[in-house]
Amino acid sequence: MIEYMSLLATPVLNAPVIRRVRRNHGLEHATIHVLSRKVKNLSMAGRSTARGFYLYGNVATNEVESAVNEALNRMRGGEHGLAIHPNCGTGLVTAGLLTSFAAMAGTAGAKPGLADRIARLPSVVLLTMLSLVVAQPLGLSLQQHFTTLGDPGNLEVTEISRSEFPMPLGGQRMTVHFVRTRAG
Repeated sequence: MIEYMSLLATPVLNAPVIRRVRRNHGLEHATIHVLSRKVKNLSMAGRSTARGFYLYGNVATNEVESAVNEALNRMRGGEHGLAIHPNCGTGLVTAGLLTSFAAMAGTAGAKPGLADRIARLPSVVLLTMLSLVVAQPLGLSLQQHFTTLGDPGNLEVTEISRSEFPMPLGGQRMTVHFVRTRAG
């Protein structure tokens, strides 16, 4: 069904700016996959735009550059599955929405007062747990068909810049890399 919906959405998904964001999102995930094999205990997040993508995490710039190049080459070589990542925000949003709807469904029609809501707690827990089971494969499918693109096309990396920012608590610094791309 997700694949069919993506076919219906093809004109929107292939709009140049959307396609660029999807390709950058795919390259962002592929880069994190490559980095996670090279950097022990990698703690990293990313965010994609039409101009490129950000990587938030304390990793050396030469490691990021190497991982971006390897990821892009592997994707061009047909490893389109690198664009899908289990910790993507798409999956988190999917889980959040499904569990919210499940909790709402579990409490729909409840009588005013605490007793009826507490009596429904086992149903709410069951519905939210089932929604979490469904959310993971659904989130991965949504990534594959909507939010990422495993084929990098003519995407090129033009620049990788590094910035550091103080963290509000703990006195540590956060490293942010921006990977600028063009075409796509």
